[in-house]
Amino acid sequence: MKKHEPYIEKQLSNLGARIKALRKARGYSNYEQFAYEHEINRSQYGRYENGEDLRFSSLLKVLKALDVSLAEFFGEGFEED
Repeated sequence: MKKHEPYIEKQLSNLGARIKALRKARGYSNYEQFAYEHEINRSQYGRYENGEDLRFSSLLKVLKALDVSLAEFFGEGFEED
């Protein structure tokens, strides 16, 4: 995994935590089942939840599967430290 500056690392971690929390809130305890049902590569999706960098188009696909808008997604969990 490519290392970024601390601020970026923190925000990627926040991104993964937010994706994971939303998945669980949608009733999916298992990330692999969620990814499979929404035709997202399971291993790649697991990396997203672990805070690895992802393309914007990949984020949009995940948010669509979670039925969450960009505004709703970024409206929580990304406060500045």
